[in-house]
Amino acid sequence: MTAGRAFLQRARYFLGTEYRTQLRLAVNALPPDGVWWRPNDQANSVGNLLLHLNGNVRQWILGGVAGRPNARHRADEFAARSGSSAAALLADLEGTLDEVDEVLGGLSDADLLEPRTIQGRDILVLGAIFHVVEHFSGHLGQIILMAKLRAPGAINFYDDAGGLAAPLWEAHVKR
Repeated sequence: MTAGRAFLQRARYFLGTEYRTQLRLAVNALPPDGVWWRPNDQANSVGNLLLHLNGNVRQWILGGVAGRPNARHRADEFAARSGSSAAALLADLEGTLDEVDEVLGGLSDADLLEPRTIQGRDILVLGAIFHVVEHFSGHLGQIILMAKLRAPGAINFYDDAGGLAAPLWEAHVKR
């Protein structure tokens, strides 16, 4: 296996399996009013973060990497104070992640070194994918924190018995 194939395989795993599963578990743990709740006016709600993740992934991978048309209004992602249900927001994002998996699955090692300009930044395809994975991870952490604040004890991703972090979330992967 080449380094490029290994990189793509891992990116697809994080976005398509681990992050997707943990995101679904965290969002589904929220109380009914939890998706648009925000701790203060400067903070983002889980709804804002779901809109933002969908916009970011669509712009960077589907638009930037795959060259598909993409009209994003980033400021609107953060300005929303209400909107779709948690289920609808998750379904939209999961549909985007399915499209992204298809794009990533079709890339070659040579494609990873192709230049792109995304959000005014000159970047290689490999860098764009890396950005999306790390960006998704950061906002996933925020969503998990919000779920733990609003629904204490409702989610637990690892069993730490014996000093090892055994994944509990894997039992919830949709196959």
